[in-house]
Amino acid sequence: MPNKTILIVEDDEIILRSLYLTLHGEGFTIATAEDGQTAYEMTERMTPDLILLDLVLPKKNGFEYLREKQSNKKIDKIPVVVLSNLSGEENINRATDLGAIDYFVKSNTDLEVLVEKIRTII
Repeated sequence: MPNKTILIVEDDEIILRSLYLTLHGEGFTIATAEDGQTAYEMTERMTPDLILLDLVLPKKNGFEYLREKQSNKKIDKIPVVVLSNLSGEENINRATDLGAIDYFVKSNTDLEVLVEKIRTII
């Protein structure tokens, strides 16, 4: 099976490093972006197998990213898993309405559970 590529979109350096090390250690190829605008440009350029998306981001927030991605036929089918500190049903519903296939709250998420979920998706 060829390497699957995950684009991690996260502006917190510590969280980004932790996700990178964990997922890379699980055999995934990892690309990273620290803001929504860069993430969108990278998504168009490289078409990753999965996007792990924070919602609170500089330049373009995760909701704006999802809206633009959803309207782009080239990339609209790439699965997105949200990993954010924003909790609450309203945020979860908004993200899933914009195409996110799952939603994890950072403070409540075990990395092993996240890795398993990613494996079931890709």
